[in-house]
Amino acid sequence: QVQLVESGGGSVQAGGSLQLSCAASGYIFSSCGMAWYRQAPGKERELVSSIRGDGTTTYAESVKGRFTIFQDNANKTLYLHITNLKTEAPALYYCAADLLPEAVHRCYSDPAALVWGQGTQVTVSS
Repeated sequence: QVQLVESGGGSVQAGGSLQLSCAASGYIFSSCGMAWYRQAPGKERELVSSIRGDGTTTYAESVKGRFTIFQDNANKTLYLHITNLKTEAPALYYCAADLLPEAVHRCYSDPAALVWGQGTQVTVSS
């Protein structure tokens, strides 16, 4: 079974930086790879960034130029480096793995195919 555990969240001043980690156990054999999502109270969970099995990355328009996703394959750890944090409501950041191959669906389009961590909270203050 795949198990994901996030860490690295905290309270940071606006404009500051933070790095989140996601430790994975089990095997993830999917061309869709892994991703980071975030969810604020009362809002939908949104895809922030993903990294495919071949290393290709995607970013939400709102975080381009500020967030960087990368992974340590040897240690099976996913990272999200965040810079220039903006003032916003506290949000939980989740890592996720899409277990279905890209050949049979659009990556991260099927909730049933996703495995989630429990989240790590990020709070930004003025």
